Amino acid sequence: MTELLFYDDVNLRQCDCRVVDVGDDGIVLDRTVFYPVGGGQPGDSGVLRLQDGTEVPIETTRRRKEDGTVLHVPVMSGNASGLRQGDRVVASVDWQRRYAHMRVHTCLHLLSAVIRAGVTGGAIRDGSGRLDFDLPDAKLDRASVEADLNALIAEAHPVAPRWITSAELEAQPQLVKTMSVAPPGGVSCVRLLEIASVDLQACGGTHVSNTAEIGSVVVSKIESKGSHNRRVAVALAESPF
Repeated sequence: MTELLFYDDVNLRQCDCRVVDVGDDGIVLDRTVFYPVGGGQPGDSGVLRLQDGTEVPIETTRRRKEDGTVLHVPVMSGNASGLRQGDRVVASVDWQRRYAHMRVHTCLHLLSAVIRAGVTGGAIRDGSGRLDFDLPDAKLDRASVEADLNALIAEAHPVAPRWITSAELEAQPQLVKTMSVAPPGGVSCVRLLEIASVDLQACGGTHVSNTAEIGSVVVSKIESKGSHNRRVAVALAESPF
């Protein structure tokens, strides 16, 4: 089982680790800073650096469907041919891309606090994202949603994860806002993401530590997707780099 270091330190950009396995579907490490695709958030990219300086570019990170193993997928098939089980490497995440994902992901949690409705879908990209809401009859005003969202961001609310038991989550179904994706079953604890005084919900993704890190955003589009769904798309207006 790969140790997921981003759960302890979301700002960790690289780590020393050991190659556990190299297969056709990807590279398994004993520990990693790379986030595997899930919950609407893309998998991280970056590089694995061998002790001789050779770099293996990683295109994405995902979980193997059969057993949940975290796989670091090389940019090109065969790129990992120089790696062997037991090799020591430094895993370095593409931080600019990851940090954009973190800012957008936290922003989408704020969006779900601004628009109080069930979430039927969502997606995160480098500098933008969207949520689909179950709002069959409501009309959303783009300017009002954008103003409310930026106000919450500017209030600089602390953001932090915490854990509860599966039984506690079952007794509080309102903590699961996504109607299409449920937290993993068969586990003893479930991770929550709390935005102080604003929002609390189940989430296994990576986030900034304070809403002020998101910076100002724009609501780029609100559109209907079928008879029930209203899609709200947002984009970062500022780059931190």
